[in-house]
Amino acid sequence: MKITELLTASTIKVGLDAKDKDGVIDELVGMLDKAGKLNDREKLKEAIWAREKQVSTGSENGLAVPHAKTSAVKEPALAFGLSTSGIDYQAIDGKPSRLFFMIAVTEDASNFHLDVLSRLTTMLMNAELKMALLRAKNAEDVLKAISQYEDAYLEKENKTVAEGSAQVLAVTACPTGIAHTYMAADSLNSKAAEMGINIKVETNGSTGIKNALTKKDIEAAQTIIVAADKNVEMKRFEGKKLIQAPVSSAIKNPEALLKQAVSGDAKVYHHSGGSENTESVQVKGSFYRHLMSGVSNMLPFVIAGGILIAVSFMFGINSANPDDPSFNPFAKLLMDLGGGSGAFALLVPVLAGFIGMSIGDRPGFMPAMVGGLMANNSGAGFLGGLIAGFLGGYVAVFLKKITSKLPEVLEGVKPILIFPVLGLLITGSIMAGILDWVVALNNWLTGHLNSLSGGNLIVMGIILAAMMAVDMGGPVNKVAYTFGIAAIQAGNLAPHAAIMAGGMVPPLGIALATTFFKKKFTEPERKSGAVNYIMGASFITEGAIPFAAADPLRILPACIIGAAVAGGLSMAFGCQLPAPHGGIFILPLIKNWPGYLVSVLAGSTVAGTLIGLFKKDL
Repeated sequence: MKITELLTASTIKVGLDAKDKDGVIDELVGMLDKAGKLNDREKLKEAIWAREKQVSTGSENGLAVPHAKTSAVKEPALAFGLSTSGIDYQAIDGKPSRLFFMIAVTEDASNFHLDVLSRLTTMLMNAELKMALLRAKNAEDVLKAISQYEDAYLEKENKTVAEGSAQVLAVTACPTGIAHTYMAADSLNSKAAEMGINIKVETNGSTGIKNALTKKDIEAAQTIIVAADKNVEMKRFEGKKLIQAPVSSAIKNPEALLKQAVSGDAKVYHHSGGSENTESVQVKGSFYRHLMSGVSNMLPFVIAGGILIAVSFMFGINSANPDDPSFNPFAKLLMDLGGGSGAFALLVPVLAGFIGMSIGDRPGFMPAMVGGLMANNSGAGFLGGLIAGFLGGYVAVFLKKITSKLPEVLEGVKPILIFPVLGLLITGSIMAGILDWVVALNNWLTGHLNSLSGGNLIVMGIILAAMMAVDMGGPVNKVAYTFGIAAIQAGNLAPHAAIMAGGMVPPLGIALATTFFKKKFTEPERKSGAVNYIMGASFITEGAIPFAAADPLRILPACIIGAAVAGGLSMAFGCQLPAPHGGIFILPLIKNWPGYLVSVLAGSTVAGTLIGLFKKDL
């Protein structure tokens, strides 16, 4: 199906009325609804915003492509809007967006919308097409420009490079496998055509591998470019000159990659993954990225385990103890599943294992996880788990390096024997040697935390709660949350009470603002604001993200101040929280729950009032 079969004059608007991101989405959804393409206008908006929360669909150079696949859509459709002045859509290059394509497809449409999306984003890299759209005066101009360039694109797409004739090969892949995968491929193809280089590009997108490189292609090629930010099949390139780069390099500077490829200035690739076909492209990593890999995989254990523990407490604080008069078999089951013999027993090992895997791929997972188990069993806690994760990961990297020159006949032995045995031996030996020191340090930190009182405790609550509102589910938020979990595991229940209070404030503050300062918000915003009462009460801070993204300079400071107030009061009232999640649904379990409720309401009121003062009337 062609783009021009999905885009009609009734779903095109040259000169959008919208002034912000929410307005753009509302206007484009309204056009689709008016054209009879939708079953449920509000449901499509929710699906579009759900996608935007993952990462903004605002691309480079003034283009944004919001999209969703949902039962709210009757039939696949496109809407286009042109903003004459530009709108802040939180694009990845930080610049205003002017060209907006909304893709709406039915729930059973498989990867159809991704095909359309990849074609759109690739076509719109053409400067002439973008200029034609920017100059369009009406819907007819838009359809004419797209039709002309789509025909050229499809003709070009259908042309095949003769097997084994390409001078340079390339593979492109981004983590989501949508826009950037195909934009990088088109960028390399276009620049290669200008430079007279015969190239073949394989795309590893969400719809699968397209234009796959064959064995004959690889044997005949001079150099291979792998522009990818995720795992791709690498073993096939053994012994070939190869250039590795982030996918963004192929989009922004394809000429440099191609010049390097044809000059022969590239290292010969030697596969280090043993019998594994895939290997991570060596793009610069970071301490934070590895840490968050561990934390994100640990969170399901934290939330599920914490809630089951909290529910067990509802039968009585000691109801899981067979020797206590309040004993309840179901409470014991819940405690066993969530507590020290269930999900919570795996927190530190899982944290360590996935940190190790982030650093050293699969060979780093098992040694790091066992090291995390040693830390957990010895009392070294989260600190020991962090050390085990990084140690296991870098031991795996070290082993890969020192075994890279082994005879090829041993390649199959490395992942099933050499890496696991030596990785465990080295990691376990080092952990055994340092555990006493780590336990001592962990005990000192725990004791210092427990000794805090008065003003120091309140300052800690203010800082931790404010961190929860800084990026609402992002890196800063996750650091504070992880600290709270570690404190619970160490037996200190006060910090996480302040943390949860701070995380509840942003959505509740926004809900209050949309209720009492209606002139500051559009009708869709007021409807969305009401949902934040539930989100906030459930400790889902992310409910505030659309509002913060639309107006960060006014919303964020108000939420941070309100969260800080809630955290400080929670500490001042001596509130303690035994479970890591649950919001008001675990209120009876919180020590001094009336004080906790006052803390959350006070912080939310401050945040809502400040939002009302900071924002201007519509």
